[in-house]
Amino acid sequence: MTVVPSAKPVVELRIWGVDRVGPALLRVASGRRALRHQPGLRFAKMMGTGSAHTFTPRDADIHHWALLTVWTDADAAANGAASRYLRSWDRAGSEALTVRMVPLASRGRWSRQEPFGTNAPRAHRNDWTGPVAALTRARLRPTRMTSFWRAVPPVVENLTAAPGVRLALGVGEAPIGLQGTFTLWENSEALTDFAYRSAGHVSAIRDTGPQRWYAEELFARFGVDSVTGTYRGNTP
Repeated sequence: MTVVPSAKPVVELRIWGVDRVGPALLRVASGRRALRHQPGLRFAKMMGTGSAHTFTPRDADIHHWALLTVWTDADAAANGAASRYLRSWDRAGSEALTVRMVPLASRGRWSRQEPFGTNAPRAHRNDWTGPVAALTRARLRPTRMTSFWRAVPPVVENLTAAPGVRLALGVGEAPIGLQGTFTLWENSEALTDFAYRSAGHVSAIRDTGPQRWYAEELFARFGVDSVTGTYRGNTP
């Protein structure tokens, strides 16, 4: 098992609320080119978002867009925040939320990459006492999408009622086929209780292998350093 170096990257999820959808779509389309040569940027994905009502394409929210970035260090993250592309979102947005995180554990791949490393020392994971976040991302097999979406409702019901959840939303590079979730929790215990003790989620974990829903999947857990700004008018 590979261990993430002690000098950890800075992971940020930014979510912008926008009133004008057309210009937002143009910024989404130009994101890869705009960020390609940004110093210290190891990984970036521009994504659409959705509510946590069903985690299906019906939840798509065209007025909120997300950018996930992995920076080599805090200086690179600060320079990225001042870049022309990120400032263009800040200027156009009606609100913005930034969640800054450090990777605690990660398994799987995203676009054939391991953006957060593969794991962190167990002692470090156990020592984290503050808020945590979880990110899932999957590329669904086209022939298994219907089966996957049928399994979602019990998970959503458990999630929306879970103690300690501060934010839950869908994220993804496309509304169909490339899907993910981002959840923010009060602490590791709350996340663990949901992941391994809620019936709907446990059933989904159990069925993942036999049902062969995913052509590619990733799960990552983070320690949350800071949460600034608002999402839908509130700071989670």
